[in-house]
Amino acid sequence: MSLKTLPILVMNLGGEMLYVLDQRLKAPNIPLDKSQTAGLWSEDDRKKVMSDIIGTMFNKPFMEELLKPQDVYSHRAMRTLLTRIAHSSIMRLNAASMDKLYDLTIMAFKYQVQLCARPRDVLLVTFNHIDAIRMFVRHNPMLSNQVDEAQRQLIEMYKYLTDGEFQLIRQTLLVFLQDMHIKVSVFLRENLQNCDGRFVLDSSGPVPQGSDVPGLIRLFNSKGREVKRYEFPSCGSYTSHVREGSFDMSGDRVTRLGTNIYSESAENTQTTGAPRMFKQNTQATTVPNLLAKEELNLLAKLIGSMEVRDTQSGNPGFCVNLFATDKEEEEAGTASETNGMYSIIHIQATEQLA
Repeated sequence: MSLKTLPILVMNLGGEMLYVLDQRLKAPNIPLDKSQTAGLWSEDDRKKVMSDIIGTMFNKPFMEELLKPQDVYSHRAMRTLLTRIAHSSIMRLNAASMDKLYDLTIMAFKYQVQLCARPRDVLLVTFNHIDAIRMFVRHNPMLSNQVDEAQRQLIEMYKYLTDGEFQLIRQTLLVFLQDMHIKVSVFLRENLQNCDGRFVLDSSGPVPQGSDVPGLIRLFNSKGREVKRYEFPSCGSYTSHVREGSFDMSGDRVTRLGTNIYSESAENTQTTGAPRMFKQNTQATTVPNLLAKEELNLLAKLIGSMEVRDTQSGNPGFCVNLFATDKEEEEAGTASETNGMYSIIHIQATEQLA
């Protein structure tokens, strides 16, 4: 496992989270001066929420801890981190909506990682997210400078890694994402996802940078001269690779992976079925989790400098619902609560010693 995977994971999941929140915070065709009286988000509210969250994601102490070499931790720890980041603003999400938000971010990033033609492209996906985040705060020079500084640190850390190191990073990401199969309506509608939640990967398109179109075998003699050619069916429609994307602060990334897929329709942010719940075993176990202490230490360092707005002082802030209706939200919350009602049977499978 690579010790340099966590910054890429957090930046991409954070970017996908901001895409969803930005779309949900936009008031539908309501004049700005009537948004507050109608109980909807005004444009100023949306900018404030996005600025608060981005300011938390890119503040200097957080980035210093994030860029340290460390293992990728569990989904529970990652979800806790994203929850604290989201709640650093005046916005509030209940548990069911946060589960749904986490599912959306995970599945979007999983699709992007699986479509990367080569391991190094995960850095281009990350830069696409950062470019979009910079646009969210283009009205705030101080936050724009924070985003620029964070991207400079990422370039310094990743740009000159070898292909083998990027392959290890991509493998670590895929291991983290491999058991997630939540169905998302935008992927289902475009036939990019099967009914079991697994993605449909096309076997055609441009080949990776530095690769040849498959279908030809060339034989060379001892002097390096080509002596014979064989052709074979490639079982796909492949084309030559496109130009290389820019790994600099700005420029054409070439790939569209990592851009905002939720900007066209509100329906795109709907997952199908109940959100995935991460149930916690409340009973003691005889097998200790060797990474539990390290996870807690990581979270304490990462979120120690975050400011969580006080909701007990008479101003509860604004609540955001990621479900289409209140009834759907209540059903998801009930499902989350009843998940803890089932008993868990522990089976001792260790060998009995005499």
